[in-house]
Amino acid sequence: MLFNSFEFALFLPLTFLVYWWVAKNSLRWQNVLLLTASYVFYGAWDWRFLSLILISSFTDYFVGLRLIQTKPQIKRKILLGLSLGINLGMLGFFKYFNFFVQEFIHAASTLGLHFNFSTLHIILPIGISFYTFQTMAYSIDVYRRQIEPERHLVKYLAFVSFFPQLVAGPIERSKDLLPQFGHIRKFQYEPAVQGLRQVLWGFLAKLLVADNLAPVVDDIFANYSEKSAPMLALGAVFFTIQIYADFSGYSNIAIGTAKLFGIRLSTNFKYPLFARDIAEFWRRWHISLSSWCKDYIYIPLGGNRLGKRKQFRNIMITFTLVGLWHGANWTYPVFGAVHGVYFGFLLLIGRKKNEGIVAERTILPSLKEWGQLIVTFIFSCLALIIFRSESMTDALLYYSFLFDFGRETSTANMLAPAGIAFLFLTSEWFQRKSPQPLNIQGWPSLLRWGTYIGIITVLLAYGQFKEHSFIYFQF
Repeated sequence: MLFNSFEFALFLPLTFLVYWWVAKNSLRWQNVLLLTASYVFYGAWDWRFLSLILISSFTDYFVGLRLIQTKPQIKRKILLGLSLGINLGMLGFFKYFNFFVQEFIHAASTLGLHFNFSTLHIILPIGISFYTFQTMAYSIDVYRRQIEPERHLVKYLAFVSFFPQLVAGPIERSKDLLPQFGHIRKFQYEPAVQGLRQVLWGFLAKLLVADNLAPVVDDIFANYSEKSAPMLALGAVFFTIQIYADFSGYSNIAIGTAKLFGIRLSTNFKYPLFARDIAEFWRRWHISLSSWCKDYIYIPLGGNRLGKRKQFRNIMITFTLVGLWHGANWTYPVFGAVHGVYFGFLLLIGRKKNEGIVAERTILPSLKEWGQLIVTFIFSCLALIIFRSESMTDALLYYSFLFDFGRETSTANMLAPAGIAFLFLTSEWFQRKSPQPLNIQGWPSLLRWGTYIGIITVLLAYGQFKEHSFIYFQF
């Protein structure tokens, strides 16, 4: 079920009313209702794939219980291996099986070997990369004795499948989300209103910005060989803004929706397009994934404790896996590796960590900050060309045409999408100091309601309501 669908427009208010009417005084019924709603939400896409959520959930639930009862370290490692094996096995089969079979056949054919293997017709279950990482983190935390295992099954199942963040995150940690299912939620007006504001901004980002930029980006990347260099540059810029608006829009809708049910989700974006270097960019972009990979891949590899050479190795491994997490195409791990190289350059020059918010005490950045913002944005756009391309061949050809300035220049019909992108970034710039978008509760009532009515009017006039899927649903 898409957030931007008619079904969700019925599902959300109905769930909200039943939740606060039937279960407002019962923790048990609150959890049961959220669990049921979550399975209905996911099952509306394909009921068969609920079995995968149940397999992942029950595996880590029982592994957690056994881990706390088991003393020998070798047995504890076997239990953890069982959790990782089942979750990564499901993820690997549904997401990467056909890719690796095809690559094996291709590699063998170059050596003169021919196999008659055939790929399978495998449907990628939406959200599998998100909920498997969430449950694996739970098992790892129990194994490390950082948390106690959850004994209440319904509470644990609700934690895994909570519908706002089920299919595209944020990837929640058990220490943050799981305890919230352990105490009764009371309806609070102000958090609910904040949630609605966040939902409204999420729909603005998705329906007005991302979905209006999408056809322009699709046309440029599909026909890059026919486009001029300035048009290709605009394509890279528009895609960067599109994917940010699309994914941050989803995250804001998810976080805002959770607030309606008395649940707090972690922040997943902190205005990353205003980062001053790539390190700051990743502290602000898809925060739940980057922090997951830091805690469960980078630090266990040794982090920055073993000298710069090994630190660079650990960075490259981590970012290559971050890229591979996105899908079964060479473009994704290469995209990750490119960001690893970016990080390596910062490590080489000994760049100090950028603290705080850009232009924290001024309206506009300083000249130095302008330079940092522009350079970081350009390098982000260049890397995302690889991410968006169908293959590495397409990405390399896109780069070659991008820097071919002898071709005829044309940027016709780009005024409307450029205007949308500019206004969106400008509005985000003036909100960059706020913990969440549309943080206007302190404004006068008339101005506040004028803002709501203005946003809704613009959405109705220029928004795209064709139920375009969110980009990260494919990951």
